[in-house]
Formats: sequence, structure tokens, C-alpha cells
Amino acid sequence: MIPLFIQADPYLFPYNGMLTAENTALIIIDMQTDFCGPGGYVDQMGYDLSLTRRAIEPIKALLHQTREIEGFTIIHTREGHRRDLSDLPANKRWRSKQIGAEIGADGPMGKILVRGEPGWDIIDELKPLPGEIIIDKPGKGSFYATDLDLILRTKGIKNLILTGITTDVCVHTTMREANDRGYECLILEDCTGATDYNNHLAALKMVTMQGGVFGSVSKSQEVISVLKSLKTPAVN
Repeated sequence: MIPLFIQADPYLFPYNGMLTAENTALIIIDMQTDFCGPGGYVDQMGYDLSLTRRAIEPIKALLHQTREIEGFTIIHTREGHRRDLSDLPANKRWRSKQIGAEIGADGPMGKILVRGEPGWDIIDELKPLPGEIIIDKPGKGSFYATDLDLILRTKGIKNLILTGITTDVCVHTTMREANDRGYECLILEDCTGATDYNNHLAALKMVTMQGGVFGSVSKSQEVISVLKSLKTPAVN
């Protein structure tokens, strides 16, 4: 095959130029009301929602493009706990209580970070379509206590395009987990966001160190321009 690369820093993605619809997945991490909507977990903690909501429109544009590519895998993740909180570590619950948004407590959008509650669900702008994979996770990383790795390997996916929130926590943790498992990772600057902008920038900077210690960094328009070449031409 002819090598295909996406412009990125510190190296072109993927490293070997083997980019196809079949071996690449877009992962949209935790675009839930609890993390970027009014009345959710992040809002209850008092953070500026615009810092996490910044990712919505760029992801929406990228999602539209990937949905038009036959054979391209789209994966959404949601962080949340069982209704009985049996999978919620005591120290995680304690920490959330200290900042005024106790996981499992009642909030404006239902019980905070509890599966099935309004705040736990993915925002309307990025709602998964039928057939798109949804990974429900109890922790920050998308591989921990989920079947994500099994799904990716079964589908023969090697390249991951990472988007979502927050850059420095759930997205970064997922990228590190994927990197250790041998996946080639690309994180998109405009399709991610954090509750602190300096943390967002620092998380991206970490990726570029040591020649791309966890992968590479790019923007959605660079990805979209390349993905257009993967679309199957319409037959007249």
C-alpha cells in the first residue's frame, strides 16, 4: 500500500504510514453531561465549563467525517459507576466529596457519575449512532475493567485517534494504557479539553517529549484532510 500520514508533532502519524479505515479507530472519551454540561460533575465542582466544552464542535466535525468512511471504527466511552456504587473505591468517593460533588450523591442531573442517570449520558451533540461502540468504564482509563482491548484486537485496529475530556486525566490515561499495549496513538489538541487550560497544554507537551513518548499530537483539520482520501468514491 502507498504510505499515508497525518501531519503531527513530533512525528507523522502513524509512524509506519499504514493508515487505513480498517486499522484505525476514533475514540471519543467521556463527552458526558457530567463532564461538559450544566449541572454535571465538573459544573458542580465549580470549574469553567467552556474549557471542556471547547472540544464539542471540533469533535462533531471529525465525527461527521469518519461516519462517512466505510469500515471506520468509532468508539465512545462513558465513565460512571454501578447504581449500588459497588465499583466505586472509597477514596475516590471521599475525594469527590471534599470538592463538593460527591459521586453517587443527588445533583441537578441525577446521581453524579452513576450509570443510567441523565448526567452520565453522552451529550446530544455527540450521541452515538446505532452500531457505534460504547465502552462503559468505572475508572479514568478506557482499558481498565473494560473489553476495549479485546474489541480493538479482534477488529485488527492498530491506530487510535484520541479525542474527548479531560486531556490530562481520562484522555491521557487512555493514551498511556494504549501506548503500553502497542497501539499507535494520536491525540488531537482542538478535540480535547481540561478543567485547567495549563493542564491541557502540559498534557499535550508530555506526549511530544522523548520523540513522542506516548504518540503524537495533531489537530482535527489535519486528520479530516487525510481521512477524505479514505472515502469510497460514489458510484454513478
